[in-house]
Amino acid sequence: MLVAALAAAAIALGCSNAAQNPHASGPGAMPVKVLEARAVPVDDASEYVATVKSRDSAVIMPQVEGQVTQIFVHSGERVAAGAALIEIDPLKQQATVKSQESARAAQQASLDWAKKQYDRAVGLSSAGVVSKQDLEQAKSTLDAAQAQMDSLDANVREQEVQLHYYRVVAPRAGVVGDIPVRVGDRVTTSTVLTTVDKPGSLEAYVYVPIEHSAQLKMNLPVQVLDSDGKVLANSRISFISPQVDNTTQTVLVKAQITNGNEALRQSQFIRARIVWGTHRNPEVPILAVSRLGGQYFAFVAEPQNGGSFVARQKPLTIGLTVGNDYEVEGGLKAGDKIIISGTQFLRDGVPVIPQG
Repeated sequence: MLVAALAAAAIALGCSNAAQNPHASGPGAMPVKVLEARAVPVDDASEYVATVKSRDSAVIMPQVEGQVTQIFVHSGERVAAGAALIEIDPLKQQATVKSQESARAAQQASLDWAKKQYDRAVGLSSAGVVSKQDLEQAKSTLDAAQAQMDSLDANVREQEVQLHYYRVVAPRAGVVGDIPVRVGDRVTTSTVLTTVDKPGSLEAYVYVPIEHSAQLKMNLPVQVLDSDGKVLANSRISFISPQVDNTTQTVLVKAQITNGNEALRQSQFIRARIVWGTHRNPEVPILAVSRLGGQYFAFVAEPQNGGSFVARQKPLTIGLTVGNDYEVEGGLKAGDKIIISGTQFLRDGVPVIPQG
């Protein structure tokens, strides 16, 4: 009789606890943390390898031939307009200028003598001592000397200008690019010495496969990503090539980049994401998803009659990876309670107590 009384008391106590806690599950229910699935905006996007190019880059090539004797700057250095970049051996040109200046000095002496002769002839002609023909001859000699002097002046100026070309200067302020030449190299007028790029003026050259060309349109968002997927810059499509590259079967797309913190460099390879549009789907933490035989699954705390819950294993259709979450294209709906703890111990239909 005593045993029966104790059993009856235990049953009564259990019923009392159940009445006080309508969400309690049966004996052995497992406490689990849950996260309510919410529909969030998800970008329809594609990632491509892109190249950074300067929109305002000056390619520096010499205007004379010769041997590089001095390099005044380093790659990446900021320079002002007119700053000396590279010197090409000027000795031969300096000798040419000096020779022309000597010839001009000699001609100046000849011109001065011709002027004196002409002035004397004018005086003698006025006195009737020399003939008109002698006066004209003196004038002709003076004119020839003056013409020769003008020609030599022009030659000297030309050679002096040419001498300036042996010191290559920056055409504007900017950042010096790669310098492929070295002291002692012989350069020609077709040799690229370096570049001077205007800071912060970059474009992303994105090559989009032809199968996506129909989706391209102006002002589509473009995100520049680092190696970890972090967004370095946001932009929009500003140019779509009307032609297809026959070699790669891609369409060139350009997007201007604001490079205020100078995180990007000319000719750098980057990841570029083109956002085609936005839709809304639930997201689920990656750690809450398991994969069996190529199929993705997640456990959901499913309500039962009486306020209890059981774990239900739901097959999922996974879309994009967004940070630490999967986009769920099918298998979940907004409001579902996704189990995010202890999933390795769960089985379909096991009673659970949702927490959090």
